[in-house]
Amino acid sequence: MATAGHHGEAEKNEPTKPLALPSPTVHPAANNDDVEAAAAAAKSGRSAQYLRRRRCVIWCGGCCVTSAVVIGIVILALALTVFKVKDPELTMNRVTLEDFGGDLRDTEQRQLSVNATLNADISLKNPNVASFRFDRSETEFYYAGETVGVAYAPDGEVGADRTVRMNVTLDVLADRISPNVNLTDLIFGQDYNLTSYTAISGRVNVLGIYKRNLDIKMNCSITLEVSALSSSVQSKSTNCVASVS
Repeated sequence: MATAGHHGEAEKNEPTKPLALPSPTVHPAANNDDVEAAAAAAKSGRSAQYLRRRRCVIWCGGCCVTSAVVIGIVILALALTVFKVKDPELTMNRVTLEDFGGDLRDTEQRQLSVNATLNADISLKNPNVASFRFDRSETEFYYAGETVGVAYAPDGEVGADRTVRMNVTLDVLADRISPNVNLTDLIFGQDYNLTSYTAISGRVNVLGIYKRNLDIKMNCSITLEVSALSSSVQSKSTNCVASVS
Protein backbone atom coordinates (compact mmCIF):
# COMPACT_ATOMS: atom_id res chain seq x y z
CA MET A 1 0.00 0.00 0.00
CA ALA A 2 2.83 2.30 0.80
CA THR A 3 4.38 1.61 -2.59
CA ALA A 4 1.23 2.40 -4.49
CA GLY A 5 0.79 5.63 -2.62
CA HIS A 6 4.33 6.61 -3.25
CA HIS A 7 3.95 5.95 -6.98
CA GLY A 8 0.83 8.08 -7.20
CA GLU A 9 2.51 10.91 -5.39
CA ALA A 10 5.45 10.68 -7.80
CA GLU A 11 3.09 11.00 -10.78
CA LYS A 12 1.54 14.08 -9.27
CA ASN A 13 4.94 15.66 -8.76
CA GLU A 14 6.03 15.13 -12.47
CA PRO A 15 5.82 18.30 -14.54
CA THR A 16 3.07 18.43 -17.19
CA LYS A 17 4.36 18.31 -20.78
CA PRO A 18 2.99 21.07 -22.98
CA LEU A 19 0.87 20.15 -26.01
CA ALA A 20 2.66 20.28 -29.37
CA LEU A 21 1.64 23.43 -31.36
CA PRO A 22 1.54 23.41 -35.19
CA SER A 23 4.51 25.12 -36.70
CA PRO A 24 3.68 28.26 -38.72
CA THR A 25 4.06 28.23 -42.51
CA VAL A 26 7.46 29.45 -43.37
CA HIS A 27 7.84 31.63 -46.49
CA PRO A 28 11.18 32.50 -47.89
CA ALA A 29 12.04 36.13 -47.46
CA ALA A 30 11.34 38.12 -50.66
CA ASN A 31 14.29 39.55 -52.43
CA ASN A 32 14.02 43.35 -52.89
CA ASP A 33 15.48 43.15 -56.41
CA ASP A 34 12.76 40.74 -57.51
CA VAL A 35 10.01 43.01 -56.15
CA GLU A 36 11.42 46.03 -57.90
CA ALA A 37 11.81 44.08 -61.14
CA ALA A 38 8.19 42.91 -61.01
CA ALA A 39 6.96 46.44 -60.30
CA ALA A 40 9.07 47.80 -63.13
CA ALA A 41 7.75 45.13 -65.51
CA ALA A 42 4.13 45.94 -64.58
CA LYS A 43 4.75 49.66 -64.99
CA SER A 44 6.51 49.09 -68.29
CA GLY A 45 3.55 47.05 -69.55
CA ARG A 46 1.11 49.78 -68.60
CA SER A 47 3.32 52.43 -70.19
CA ALA A 48 3.59 50.46 -73.44
CA GLN A 49 -0.18 50.00 -73.58
CA TYR A 50 -0.72 53.70 -72.90
CA LEU A 51 1.76 54.65 -75.61
CA ARG A 52 0.06 52.35 -78.10
CA ARG A 53 -3.33 53.89 -77.35
CA ARG A 54 -1.90 57.38 -77.55
CA ARG A 55 -0.24 56.66 -80.89
CA CYS A 56 -3.52 55.22 -82.17
CA VAL A 57 -5.46 58.31 -81.07
CA ILE A 58 -2.87 60.65 -82.58
CA TRP A 59 -2.82 58.67 -85.83
CA CYS A 60 -6.62 58.67 -86.10
CA GLY A 61 -6.79 62.37 -85.28
CA GLY A 62 -4.11 63.14 -87.84
CA CYS A 63 -5.93 61.14 -90.50
CA CYS A 64 -9.20 62.97 -89.74
CA VAL A 65 -7.55 66.38 -89.89
CA THR A 66 -5.68 65.51 -93.09
CA SER A 67 -8.87 64.18 -94.71
CA ALA A 68 -10.78 67.31 -93.72
CA VAL A 69 -8.05 69.54 -95.16
CA VAL A 70 -7.90 67.56 -98.42
CA ILE A 71 -11.69 67.59 -98.79
CA GLY A 72 -11.74 71.32 -98.10
CA ILE A 73 -9.07 71.96 -100.74
CA VAL A 74 -10.92 69.79 -103.29
CA ILE A 75 -14.23 71.57 -102.62
CA LEU A 76 -12.55 74.97 -102.90
CA ALA A 77 -10.84 73.98 -106.14
CA LEU A 78 -14.11 72.70 -107.61
CA ALA A 79 -15.96 75.81 -106.46
CA LEU A 80 -13.41 78.03 -108.20
CA THR A 81 -13.22 75.97 -111.39
CA VAL A 82 -15.72 73.29 -112.35
CA PHE A 83 -18.64 74.35 -110.16
CA LYS A 84 -18.17 78.08 -110.67
CA VAL A 85 -21.27 79.51 -112.32
CA LYS A 86 -20.29 81.02 -115.66
CA ASP A 87 -22.23 83.56 -117.66
CA PRO A 88 -24.42 82.14 -120.45
CA GLU A 89 -23.79 83.53 -123.93
CA LEU A 90 -26.66 85.06 -125.91
CA THR A 91 -26.13 85.63 -129.63
CA MET A 92 -28.24 87.11 -132.42
CA ASN A 93 -27.24 84.96 -135.39
CA ARG A 94 -29.26 86.68 -138.08
CA VAL A 95 -32.44 88.59 -138.77
CA THR A 96 -34.56 87.83 -141.80
CA LEU A 97 -37.28 90.00 -143.29
CA GLU A 98 -39.85 87.73 -144.92
CA ASP A 99 -43.08 88.22 -146.84
CA PHE A 100 -42.03 91.74 -147.60
CA GLY A 101 -44.54 93.74 -149.60
CA GLY A 102 -45.88 97.24 -150.00
CA ASP A 103 -48.71 99.23 -151.52
CA LEU A 104 -48.36 102.75 -152.83
CA ARG A 105 -50.07 104.94 -150.28
CA ASP A 106 -49.12 108.46 -151.42
CA THR A 107 -48.18 108.96 -155.06
CA GLU A 108 -46.94 112.50 -154.55
CA GLN A 109 -44.73 111.62 -151.58
CA ARG A 110 -43.95 108.21 -153.07
CA GLN A 111 -44.62 106.57 -149.73
CA LEU A 112 -45.58 102.95 -149.28
CA SER A 113 -47.69 100.98 -146.86
CA VAL A 114 -45.28 98.23 -145.83
CA ASN A 115 -46.12 94.73 -144.67
CA ALA A 116 -43.40 92.35 -143.51
CA THR A 117 -42.62 89.50 -141.16
CA LEU A 118 -39.45 89.67 -139.13
CA ASN A 119 -37.69 86.47 -138.07
CA ALA A 120 -34.81 86.48 -135.60
CA ASP A 121 -32.49 83.51 -135.05
CA ILE A 122 -31.15 83.66 -131.47
CA SER A 123 -28.84 81.15 -129.78
CA LEU A 124 -28.25 80.67 -126.05
CA LYS A 125 -25.13 78.83 -124.91
CA ASN A 126 -24.78 77.41 -121.38
CA PRO A 127 -21.10 76.78 -120.43
CA ASN A 128 -21.92 75.48 -116.93
CA VAL A 129 -21.83 71.91 -115.58
CA ALA A 130 -25.50 72.24 -114.62
CA SER A 131 -28.53 73.12 -116.72
CA PHE A 132 -29.79 76.68 -117.11
CA ARG A 133 -33.54 77.16 -116.78
CA PHE A 134 -34.91 80.36 -118.26
CA ASP A 135 -38.25 82.12 -118.23
CA ARG A 136 -40.33 83.44 -121.08
CA SER A 137 -38.32 86.08 -122.91
CA GLU A 138 -39.04 88.92 -125.27
CA THR A 139 -37.20 90.73 -128.03
CA GLU A 140 -38.14 94.24 -129.10
CA PHE A 141 -37.23 95.72 -132.48
CA TYR A 142 -36.89 99.43 -133.16
CA TYR A 143 -36.65 101.45 -136.35
CA ALA A 144 -35.99 105.19 -136.36
CA GLY A 145 -36.66 105.30 -132.63
CA GLU A 146 -40.06 103.61 -132.93
CA THR A 147 -40.99 100.12 -131.78
CA VAL A 148 -41.86 98.12 -134.88
CA GLY A 149 -42.53 94.79 -133.18
CA VAL A 150 -42.13 92.58 -130.14
CA ALA A 151 -41.33 88.86 -130.34
CA TYR A 152 -41.78 86.37 -127.50
CA ALA A 153 -39.97 83.10 -126.85
CA PRO A 154 -41.29 80.39 -124.48
CA ASP A 155 -39.51 79.33 -121.32
CA GLY A 156 -37.15 76.38 -121.49
CA GLU A 157 -33.95 74.76 -120.35
CA VAL A 158 -30.42 74.56 -121.72
CA GLY A 159 -28.47 71.45 -120.74
CA ALA A 160 -24.97 71.50 -119.32
CA ASP A 161 -22.45 72.71 -121.91
CA ARG A 162 -25.17 72.89 -124.57
CA THR A 163 -26.54 75.50 -126.95
CA VAL A 164 -30.15 76.01 -127.96
CA ARG A 165 -31.45 78.07 -130.85
CA MET A 166 -34.67 80.03 -130.70
CA ASN A 167 -36.49 81.40 -133.72
CA VAL A 168 -38.77 84.27 -132.86
CA THR A 169 -41.16 85.71 -135.42
CA LEU A 170 -43.18 88.91 -135.40
CA ASP A 171 -45.25 90.98 -137.76
CA VAL A 172 -43.77 94.39 -138.36
CA LEU A 173 -46.06 97.25 -137.34
CA ALA A 174 -46.64 98.83 -140.74
CA ASP A 175 -47.82 102.18 -139.44
CA ARG A 176 -44.52 102.63 -137.60
CA ILE A 177 -42.21 101.90 -140.52
CA SER A 178 -44.22 103.08 -143.53
CA PRO A 179 -43.56 106.83 -143.11
CA ASN A 180 -39.83 106.13 -143.35
CA VAL A 181 -39.97 104.00 -146.52
CA ASN A 182 -39.67 105.74 -149.89
CA LEU A 183 -40.68 104.13 -153.18
CA THR A 184 -37.52 105.21 -154.99
CA ASP A 185 -35.28 103.83 -152.24
CA LEU A 186 -37.23 100.60 -152.22
CA ILE A 187 -36.90 100.07 -155.95
CA PHE A 188 -33.18 100.69 -156.12
CA GLY A 189 -32.44 99.11 -152.76
CA GLN A 190 -31.80 100.76 -149.47
CA ASP A 191 -30.15 99.87 -146.18
CA TYR A 192 -32.37 100.06 -143.13
CA ASN A 193 -30.90 100.10 -139.66
CA LEU A 194 -32.82 98.34 -136.90
CA THR A 195 -32.00 97.96 -133.25
CA SER A 196 -33.19 95.23 -130.92
CA TYR A 197 -33.32 94.56 -127.20
CA THR A 198 -33.57 91.05 -125.74
CA ALA A 199 -34.04 90.18 -122.07
CA ILE A 200 -33.86 86.65 -120.59
CA SER A 201 -34.03 85.71 -116.91
CA GLY A 202 -33.05 82.30 -115.57
CA ARG A 203 -31.26 80.30 -112.93
CA VAL A 204 -28.32 77.89 -112.67
CA ASN A 205 -28.39 75.29 -109.88
CA VAL A 206 -25.22 73.21 -109.38
CA LEU A 207 -25.93 70.13 -107.23
CA GLY A 208 -28.28 72.17 -105.08
CA ILE A 209 -25.23 73.87 -103.53
CA TYR A 210 -24.29 76.65 -105.91
CA LYS A 211 -27.27 78.66 -107.09
CA ARG A 212 -27.32 81.85 -109.10
CA ASN A 213 -30.07 83.89 -110.68
CA LEU A 214 -29.05 85.40 -114.01
CA ASP A 215 -30.45 88.26 -116.05
CA ILE A 216 -29.18 88.38 -119.62
CA LYS A 217 -29.64 91.51 -121.70
CA MET A 218 -28.57 92.02 -125.28
CA ASN A 219 -28.64 95.10 -127.51
CA CYS A 220 -28.12 94.66 -131.25
CA SER A 221 -27.66 96.92 -134.25
CA ILE A 222 -28.95 95.28 -137.42
CA THR A 223 -28.60 96.44 -141.01
CA LEU A 224 -31.07 95.16 -143.61
CA GLU A 225 -30.61 95.74 -147.34
CA VAL A 226 -34.17 95.91 -148.58
CA SER A 227 -35.16 95.83 -152.25
CA ALA A 228 -38.49 95.41 -153.96
CA LEU A 229 -36.91 92.76 -156.17
CA SER A 230 -36.56 90.38 -153.25
CA SER A 231 -39.32 89.03 -151.04
CA SER A 232 -36.91 87.70 -148.41
CA VAL A 233 -34.10 89.79 -146.97
CA GLN A 234 -31.37 88.63 -144.60
CA SER A 235 -29.45 90.92 -142.31
CA LYS A 236 -26.45 92.51 -143.95
CA SER A 237 -24.66 92.95 -140.63
CA THR A 238 -25.46 92.30 -136.99
CA ASN A 239 -23.50 93.71 -134.06
CA CYS A 240 -24.56 92.79 -130.55
CA VAL A 241 -23.45 93.57 -127.02
CA ALA A 242 -24.67 91.31 -124.21
CA SER A 243 -24.40 91.70 -120.46
CA VAL A 244 -25.15 89.33 -117.58
CA SER A 245 -26.04 90.32 -114.05
